[in-house]
Amino acid sequence: MDYMILIYQDAAAANMPADAPISEPWMVYTKALIQAGVMVGGSRLAPSATATTLHVRDGKRHVQDGPYADTKEQLAGYYIIKAPDLDTALDWAARCPGALDGKLEVRPLAG
Repeated sequence: MDYMILIYQDAAAANMPADAPISEPWMVYTKALIQAGVMVGGSRLAPSATATTLHVRDGKRHVQDGPYADTKEQLAGYYIIKAPDLDTALDWAARCPGALDGKLEVRPLAG
């Protein structure tokens, strides 16, 4: 089954410039996922200020600059991994550097 590990970090950490170097712990974690054969995909996201939020009501499109929610923690990136069960996915998530200073959400992909 495929699981998504959503990485939420403090806004300052989540909003690092796209060209900022990736720190060693993140490179080591990503390499471990790849070497274990569980990595499906993943990416760091551009700063939340680049987000655009959209909803449609009564057939009209409403667009606003910025993320959906103005919160202390922002969605900073994600990994998609293959794991036989939730416990294994949680084991991998616990090794993620983002678990040390942020919060992770682990969710199975539907279908």
